[in-house]
Amino acid sequence: MNTQQEKTGRPENRWGILVLLALGLMISFVDRTSLSSALADHHFVTEFSLSNIERGWLGSAMFWSYGLLQLPMGWLVDRYGVKWPYAVCFLLWCLAAAATGLMTTFYGLILMRLLIGVAEAVVVPATYRYLANNFDETRKGTALGIYSIGGKMGPALGAPVAAWLISVSSWSMMFIVTGLAGLLWLAPWLRMLRNDFPDRQELAQRRKRAATVPLRNLLISPVVWGGMVNNFCYSYFTFFCMTWMPAYLVEQRGLSLQDSGLYTFFSFVGIAAVAAWAGWMADRLIARGRDAVKVRKSFIVAGFLGGTTVLLGVHADTVQTALFWNIVSLSLLGLVTANNLALVKLTLIPKPAVGLNTGLQQVATSLAGGVSASLSGWLLHLGHGSYTLPMLAIFLFLLLGAASAAFLMRWEWAPKVSEEASAEAGEIESPVAAELHLQQR
Repeated sequence: MNTQQEKTGRPENRWGILVLLALGLMISFVDRTSLSSALADHHFVTEFSLSNIERGWLGSAMFWSYGLLQLPMGWLVDRYGVKWPYAVCFLLWCLAAAATGLMTTFYGLILMRLLIGVAEAVVVPATYRYLANNFDETRKGTALGIYSIGGKMGPALGAPVAAWLISVSSWSMMFIVTGLAGLLWLAPWLRMLRNDFPDRQELAQRRKRAATVPLRNLLISPVVWGGMVNNFCYSYFTFFCMTWMPAYLVEQRGLSLQDSGLYTFFSFVGIAAVAAWAGWMADRLIARGRDAVKVRKSFIVAGFLGGTTVLLGVHADTVQTALFWNIVSLSLLGLVTANNLALVKLTLIPKPAVGLNTGLQQVATSLAGGVSASLSGWLLHLGHGSYTLPMLAIFLFLLLGAASAAFLMRWEWAPKVSEEASAEAGEIESPVAAELHLQQR
């Protein structure tokens, strides 16, 4: 039971808040990926005279500021709670997303994307802090499967909605509408979630807890570095689909902008459905006594290898075959989603370090977004408009992710809790340490 529950005696509706967190993630992805439809719009590209390289930089801008703020946001939510940091940042990114539609210069667009990245940096560290406090190991996969649906439905819904708004109005109105519509989420968030902002005594205790797993212990752990590799490789593919897939379908496969949004929708619905199923199935196997790390690793490796079928799509002779492999490859990557999130951000991580480690992992995720958008633009330039080189890069990164999961995700390589600092803070044994002791008996 957390501190706020102890004060009020009333438990929170944790599953209801989980749905809100999934919706918040969905809105963040709508606001970060609405740009992809604009980048596929001839009027938008012409108005700003964008080259392929400039399109890549514009698509990547949000991820650079997003990555820089991950560690500070992890530190913030570990100490100051989830409710108010998330609410303030949510308001900021929605306003910046809407203001994108008012920009008249390339550098104005870049500035708004950077602001969106700064504010959205709170989303994942805050979510994992809440999940660590409210869900045990046999429910983590299910909870993360539900949560991850938001991340997939964001681009799944955002792409066709943004394309439709552009077709019936303009790229400018699309940004304004999608940005302001998200503000409706704030009312239930402020109403349902208790104020977990700490008083002076609670803040001192949280500082002591955080000190039990210092940053150095995270940085020397192979699990943490393996998790960063996993997150980079997974996110490289998904962010390519968010930033470049509509343009690929329009420019290389000859689809209309609206049809490209529709097929992007199917791809992300596929990964969302598979992610939810895989998280639930892994939880069931773990509840029956299977080793949590081995179960989740198996799903992760299978998902990375399944995603490599994306290369079959780029070499397909027909549009129908290409679209089939685009949908199948991203859907199979869903085997990775919830299980990777659980393994590298919760299962193998001591509870006091969840926020800080999540910030580290999100640095890799945001780096993948920046590299994917800009590197794909550069490879597209080298290939004279062909998407073969960008797809080959995805294939290689997915193989790297499978190898990282197979060899680096081990109980004994998890970050260590400082015993001296833990005793001083009055902490109980970490879940990782408890599991290792059970294995040694």
